[in-house]
Amino acid sequence: MSTAPGGRADRSQARRAKITVRAAEESDLPAVLALHGELNPDDPPLPPASAAVWAAMPDQQGRTVPVAVVGEAVAGTAECIVVPNLTRGGRAVLFAENLVVAAACRRRGVGRRLTGAVVRLGEATGCYEVQLPAADDAYVHTFYFHEACGLTGRAAGFRRSLARPE
Repeated sequence: MSTAPGGRADRSQARRAKITVRAAEESDLPAVLALHGELNPDDPPLPPASAAVWAAMPDQQGRTVPVAVVGEAVAGTAECIVVPNLTRGGRAVLFAENLVVAAACRRRGVGRRLTGAVVRLGEATGCYEVQLPAADDAYVHTFYFHEACGLTGRAAGFRRSLARPE
């Protein structure tokens, strides 16, 4: 049975397999990169140094990369970081970035499970809030605003994309 996100066996497996969320392991890097490829298909491939970036993540204080696993396949991921804060009574904020579920596993509860794990991580670390920036796509907003995820669109923000160093 295929363990690569997107295959027919993957879709069938997602319908009947248990969904678990756990911290990413070193061996999950190829699956996480494949998911990021679905999220940002126009991004250039990561250079060989990406393995060093991946290896350093567990040592970064407040950094967590949860993965949602369906059967034995990584079907979703997010990148989380807890940031200390001088307001809100000193309670930190959790930022979740790059939350993505494999296309073949969507609408099966994987994203809801992953989002719930991110929220529980924020609660467990004493955060006052979880922030999850999202794409402007309507289906993405519909997912996050759904009561099962418990998120609301309260904040508007501004971003400036920076040029990649040459």
